[in-house]
Amino acid sequence: MLAALLSAATAIAASTADSSDNASITSPYLLIEDITAEVLAKIDVHRRKIDSSKTEAEKKQQMNCYFDDIEASLDSVVDFIWIARNVMGPYRKTSTSAQREAFAEVFRTGLVETYGRGLLAYSDEEIVVLPGGEDYTGKRKVSVRQEVRSADGNHPLEYTMGLNKAGHWRIINVIINGINLGKTFRNQFVQDSQKNDGNIDRVIANWGSEVI
Repeated sequence: MLAALLSAATAIAASTADSSDNASITSPYLLIEDITAEVLAKIDVHRRKIDSSKTEAEKKQQMNCYFDDIEASLDSVVDFIWIARNVMGPYRKTSTSAQREAFAEVFRTGLVETYGRGLLAYSDEEIVVLPGGEDYTGKRKVSVRQEVRSADGNHPLEYTMGLNKAGHWRIINVIINGINLGKTFRNQFVQDSQKNDGNIDRVIANWGSEVI
């Protein structure tokens, strides 16, 4: 369940160009609702292919296709670059552009795979956007509340949505069960950097194995 919830924290996105173009005129609440349904539908398609794999090599190939499909969806609504730079905290200013790009890629890959593996275990949970919410007219940042409902209880999610310069809503942070994932990852990056005497390259190289 935890992996599935963390997956929701990275958010879910529409993969078509039309949905990306409409993001600026769509309510952020409806956007989260629509893309949640779309990605869950993708999960069902890929789960059947993975389960029917006859060999480990075939299963690995299907998993890679699955991750690629999920990443294509997430890219249209999650601002991975903004989140990754924020996670780097004070080390962002001392890092090079190459290091920032490398970390953004490692961060994106790790979250997509964690997200994807978590949702493959999705079964009886129901993910719903809670009604209401703040008026987003004229605002550049709003919070969208969602809930994962299952037999073991309800788990609240809160998405921080930012309106970028192009006029598209993007997910820039998630709070799950009161845990701010952006701050959690940032604290981890700072701690790892301190342990490695500020060697950012080493932190980036080990990020997937230590955090995800």
